[in-house]
Amino acid sequence: MRATAQQPQRAPDGAPVHCERHRPEQTTLYRLVQQHAASFIAQTEASTGAELPRFIKHEFDAFLECGILAHGFLRLRCGECGHDKLLAFSCKRRGFCPSCGARRMSQTAAHLVDHVIPHVPVRQWVLSLPIPLRVLLAAQPELVTPVLQVVQRVLTRHLLDAAGLKADEGHGGSVTLIQRFGSAANLNIHLHGLLLDGVYRRGADGVPQFVEVGSPTDDEVHELLQIIIARPMKMLTRRGVLVEDMGQTYLAEPDTDGEEARTLPYAAGGSGHLPHCLRPPRRTEGADAQGRDATRDHAAPGPVRRHRRIQPARRGASRGT
Repeated sequence: MRATAQQPQRAPDGAPVHCERHRPEQTTLYRLVQQHAASFIAQTEASTGAELPRFIKHEFDAFLECGILAHGFLRLRCGECGHDKLLAFSCKRRGFCPSCGARRMSQTAAHLVDHVIPHVPVRQWVLSLPIPLRVLLAAQPELVTPVLQVVQRVLTRHLLDAAGLKADEGHGGSVTLIQRFGSAANLNIHLHGLLLDGVYRRGADGVPQFVEVGSPTDDEVHELLQIIIARPMKMLTRRGVLVEDMGQTYLAEPDTDGEEARTLPYAAGGSGHLPHCLRPPRRTEGADAQGRDATRDHAAPGPVRRHRRIQPARRGASRGT
């Protein structure tokens, strides 16, 4: 494939821009993945007795091909000097590829500032989830959107109330970035929401007018947090992915033949077994107290086993700067 540049790219001082090809094969991360990915996959599957989900393998394979000329490239030719440049194809993945991640981050930020977010105050709201819900959303990513919709409705209602408007008298605006990992590349699905710090209402002349609201107080943030904790849990319970039992909440058992059943153990830590807090309680009719005590003392499968309920995160919604 060939493309011809119309004008050579130049720096602000008029000097030509020098471009060097990215060489991922020389980075430490690439060498680690190249040397140990296959053995890691084999060892994990052997220790768990189950095959790794396909998307995990695809992520490793795509990263090892990202930026490597042997896996495809674009040939660029300068229209003035005739010099050729080879641009290797990228993986465009959203996992741990630092090159594609940094490029997407820069492009997204520039697009939001230049074309999406108006010149009004913006506040960042961060939603952190308890570990069992992080695992659930990782295994069933289609649930992220409903959770996000619930959170946005709560925050928009708060902004309308602060502006003294009814639900049909104003509209908010937001952009949410879903982050799947923490700083240590650990599974940590959390939401970064950029919300306009106010709402738009239609003026007398029909032109939208922005109504700015004040900063939320600590009491208001705490109240919003309690609502945000309760409503997504109710929504997930209605959908059947959470189960309420004796005042406690558990993850429902996944379909043993589905992709979720194979994904949950690895998302939970790679042990091949779900933590107790992710399983519903098991019961056997007619068990007596002595049997329960003996079962608990010997840590064997018994008639009644207590499991930790899903606790809400201490930091559920926080104000950005």
